[in-house]
Amino acid sequence: MSEDMKQAALDYHAKPRPGKISVEITKPTQTSRDLSLAYSPGVAEPVREIAKDHENAYLYTTKGNLVAVISDGSAILGLGNLGALPSKPVMEGKGVLFKRFAGIDVFDIEVNSESPQAFIETVARIADTFGGINLEDIKAPECFEIERALIDQCNVPIFHDDQHGTAIVTAAGMLNALELQGKTLEDARIVCMGAGAAAIACMKILISCGARPENIMLLDSKGVVHSGRDDLNQYKAMFAVETERRTPADALEGADVFVGLSGPDLLTPEMLKSMAANPIVFACSNPDPEIKPELALATRDDIIMATGRSDYPNQVNNVLGFPFIFRGALDVRASEINEEMKVAAVHAIRELAKESVPDSIAKAYGVGGFEFNKEYIIPKPMDPRLLEFVPAAVARAAVDSGVAGKKYPDHYPLKSMEDII
Repeated sequence: MSEDMKQAALDYHAKPRPGKISVEITKPTQTSRDLSLAYSPGVAEPVREIAKDHENAYLYTTKGNLVAVISDGSAILGLGNLGALPSKPVMEGKGVLFKRFAGIDVFDIEVNSESPQAFIETVARIADTFGGINLEDIKAPECFEIERALIDQCNVPIFHDDQHGTAIVTAAGMLNALELQGKTLEDARIVCMGAGAAAIACMKILISCGARPENIMLLDSKGVVHSGRDDLNQYKAMFAVETERRTPADALEGADVFVGLSGPDLLTPEMLKSMAANPIVFACSNPDPEIKPELALATRDDIIMATGRSDYPNQVNNVLGFPFIFRGALDVRASEINEEMKVAAVHAIRELAKESVPDSIAKAYGVGGFEFNKEYIIPKPMDPRLLEFVPAAVARAAVDSGVAGKKYPDHYPLKSMEDII
């Protein structure tokens, strides 16, 4: 980042008032009567109603449209474990995205915890305040334990976006890329470089969408995750395959798909050349991908390329997912965000990329237009139709899978999941 950009970022966060989010009052407060209704004695009435039935909190408080964005700061962006308080700008930023794209209110909470168990206990004790909880920037493998425990202990949706948001958007783009390349997910041989939270979640959701586990090869810093290794944690061990391949070069020979969630410049031109015809490369390390798009495209002209960056086509951007997934979950008062809801989001995002793109969206990105092709396999974050497509699919899946506390909203367009899958 240039010095000018660094200063601009600091100024943006500091001026004219520090931070990026605030709390607003939604009811009249102009008269003495208004204040008597807002607080004492009027506030006692909703208190009594909620005490009778906790579901009344959705009727009388902000709970139904309020998400907590919570971190321990152990894996902040690409900056590492800097602690809870330094993660606050990121959590506030997440709040901006929730509000901007899906109208969801957010409290950001930074937990200075000495252990995963302390974090779990803290979050579980405050969970009822919210309609949902978005976990963020928590390192692996602790993030798996934390999410699983909170899902078990809480009655509101728990969603670790670094895992599932990345996975959902990756899977949506992957399905479209495979279609354009004349391949199927069931038959594709997939190599994933990286074995952290996002990588494992990506592979899991690809399996839920139809990939065969035996066709997936995971790579960590020691090479191929294979059945002969005795140094694998339980999450990597799920993907251990019986193979003689050991190195990244071995793994990529003949592969149809490369998914990179690791580090810069780890996919060499030689490795790319060894992949199967019409390969797909999702080089999502940020800000520097596993292979630069210019180099990849110069190496092979039959490739479909995606990155995590906004300055290249096919950006794998979590903002295509989490605001709209929570919108759908909140609108039907879902008790969790289950696999059916995640897969529904995958297909909704995937199908939107095939729709005709309004000129207004193209103008927002300074181009003549977008159409479904090798450089447009994923919708753009500024596409307002995401708010129509994705929440409806997620809400429908929640109702159909039995985790919704409310009926499917009348104003939503989908009558059944067959409309989207």
